Amino acid sequence: MDAVHDAVQRPAPAGARTAESRREAAAAALFASAYPRLAGWCRGLVHSDDMAHDIAAEAFTRLWSRWTSVAAPVPYLYSVASNLIKQQWRRADRERQALGRMTAEAVEPAPPADRGTAIKELVQALPERQRVPVLLHYYADLSIDEIAKALHRRPGTIKSDLYTARQALKAELRGHHDITT
Repeated sequence: MDAVHDAVQRPAPAGARTAESRREAAAAALFASAYPRLAGWCRGLVHSDDMAHDIAAEAFTRLWSRWTSVAAPVPYLYSVASNLIKQQWRRADRERQALGRMTAEAVEPAPPADRGTAIKELVQALPERQRVPVLLHYYADLSIDEIAKALHRRPGTIKSDLYTARQALKAELRGHHDITT
């Protein structure tokens, strides 16, 4: 028992402290530079400051738990945040469906959604293989190479997925809105 107490009381070797302090400094610098942008990106998708900050904080928490195994931290943060946002959208959709089933009386029709909301719903409806690159490229402003690295795919595959997604979105928008090319 005294050996455990002595190990706790004894300071860490100088090399270990330096490595730990470098790790903490790198994490703090990443947080300072990436958190505002990530939280703003999340805010644009979930329309709630509190939820956006919760999602961004959770993304950093998950990054911190895998800090030594993540090669590209910024794309990883956006991938985690994207998945958390999708979970939030699904949860909100399930809540709306449950509320609709619970209310027996007639409900007034909802006002028509604005174009931004309609596009987000169309993006959400894309297959995951296309949706994640679209979110990372157009909403998080990541490059093709950063997305490819984060998703462990080739850049050409990401380009193809983005092209396919754009074509699907264009077709849907033509069907739902009066747009000109």
